[in-house]
Amino acid sequence: MYIPRHLHSTLRALMQQFPAVLVTGPRQVGKSTLLQQVAQDYAYASFDDPLLLAQAKEEPQLFLLNYPEKVILDEVQYAPELFSLLKLTIDKQQRNGLFLLSGSQAFELMQNVSETLAGRIAILKLSGLSLREIQRNTFGQPFIPSKDYLQKREAYLQETASIWQVIHQGYMPRLYQQETDWHIYYASYVATYIERDVRHIANISSTLDFTRFMVAVAARSGELLNYNNVAQDVGVSADTIKRWVAILQTSGIIYLLQPYANNHLKRAIKTPKVYMLDTGLMAWLTKWLTPETIQQGAKSGQFFKTFVVSEIIKSFYNQGKEPPIYFYRDTDQKEIDILIEDGQTLYPVEIKTTASPDKRMVKAFDILRANLPKNELTVAHGTIINQYPQKLWLAENLVALPLTYV
Repeated sequence: MYIPRHLHSTLRALMQQFPAVLVTGPRQVGKSTLLQQVAQDYAYASFDDPLLLAQAKEEPQLFLLNYPEKVILDEVQYAPELFSLLKLTIDKQQRNGLFLLSGSQAFELMQNVSETLAGRIAILKLSGLSLREIQRNTFGQPFIPSKDYLQKREAYLQETASIWQVIHQGYMPRLYQQETDWHIYYASYVATYIERDVRHIANISSTLDFTRFMVAVAARSGELLNYNNVAQDVGVSADTIKRWVAILQTSGIIYLLQPYANNHLKRAIKTPKVYMLDTGLMAWLTKWLTPETIQQGAKSGQFFKTFVVSEIIKSFYNQGKEPPIYFYRDTDQKEIDILIEDGQTLYPVEIKTTASPDKRMVKAFDILRANLPKNELTVAHGTIINQYPQKLWLAENLVALPLTYV
């Protein structure tokens, strides 16, 4: 059973504006299915097929004779020989919607795209299912908690039976489309990811070391990224960890949330935070094996925060936008979980598992209002995303929202 994706309309619009569109994202998030749903009249070629891959690499001109236009090229990172010919075809035909590409390894893929197809291709990111997609909710606006957004969102609100079930299960479409053993699925996913994707772009001597690295990163989701600390856990050098983090980032497994930079915030730190983009994978790697143990365990806040941040990120990705989100932390340990930048307006957001939100939870918001010049930036009302089931204004400039508003 196909679950409609919010990126569908964005992709269709860009097909009318660009000769080629590339959809990147992690393995098994539904890139091929999305492309085939959007472009049902297009030919389809997957480079997971060894015969097609061999022809594309050895005789790329012959390959494009068989697929001259209106074709989906799946896992195109395996056939970099095609890119220069795609450019020639695009320049010759001067038409939009000629090629739809997908790739799960953006590491090398983006280099080929930027070198040969710059200005000719639109690039979209597809992550796993969002909560909106799981609920079949058609609301598509990115999460910017303005009063206008809140009013529009209220027309689409849906109750979530068990958010902890979704957090544990993760966002992979297969887990929602058919009965699948959760443990076997993620064990196979990690093994395939390392063997097919990581080994293709990095000369790793030990798959065990890389698995330990993934576990160490998952255990730190929502925390400041300390390369030396991770290196000590895994038993490799900090430089190796930096390379491996870049692989996870470009594969869409993690997101590096950057600190908010402003000259008026002198004490702000400059180290990014790391977030897993699939809480199901995070749970499998860190051995939290049931929704109940996550909800009742010591890491419930970490999982809840990771889930909310990933939902915010997906709300932007699904509109073809890079998330304008940051965090704030200073040398006095004062912290704001998320800052969302919308033009000259800044929305501070705190994420709490509590069902009893309180304005004392957001004292750090005052740092922004005290230090940022009002003629340059407007600090909007603050937001607490929490588990209280209704929207609740705690003050004139502070609203508590249930997760359903994201």
